Amino acid sequence: MRFLSLFFILSSFIACSQQTISKEQQVQLDAAKEAQYKLNIQYADEEKSPLTDADFKTFRSLDFYPIDLKYIIETEFVKNEFPVPFEMATTTDRKPIYQKYGTLFFELNGISCELPVYQNMAENIPEEYKNHIFVPFTDLTTGKESYGGGRYVDLELPFDATVIIDFNSAYNPYCAYNHKYSCAVPPKENELKVAIKAGVKAFH
Repeated sequence: MRFLSLFFILSSFIACSQQTISKEQQVQLDAAKEAQYKLNIQYADEEKSPLTDADFKTFRSLDFYPIDLKYIIETEFVKNEFPVPFEMATTTDRKPIYQKYGTLFFELNGISCELPVYQNMAENIPEEYKNHIFVPFTDLTTGKESYGGGRYVDLELPFDATVIIDFNSAYNPYCAYNHKYSCAVPPKENELKVAIKAGVKAFH
């Protein structure tokens, strides 16, 4: 089967294999590897894949940056005590209602970063997504090595004062693969002034 060896292919991506790592870090690396493996499996499933028919026929694997502990970051979380629902821009006329749930503060490559996170305020959210927090972003790789429309990371409530975000799990919106989809556009305040060389790269 064409995906039989994906697990082993992804294993070779781990950038810190020569380092001594803790058990907690190993768990984080294994989780990142599994997340990328599951994403490939999803895209190889004709019923779930966002790929066009032409691309699906030749699909073998998404192109990922090497998994790197540097991009598994412990952030300081500050909750937005007075959130105001707003219409998030998308690639179509669709305007889903979100609120800014709070902001993640962290440092990467010597750069101080702030990354707002959002909660979907739709009334008909499926139960399994009730605790879902949406993290869209752009960075210095956007439009070069990664998709020009930005990328997403998913987090789950509850949050503590510190929140771990793993950019190795960053994925492209479906619009990166098929223009029939309507995808959220990362707000201007979610533009990171640093290169996030982790997660999924640009398609093709």
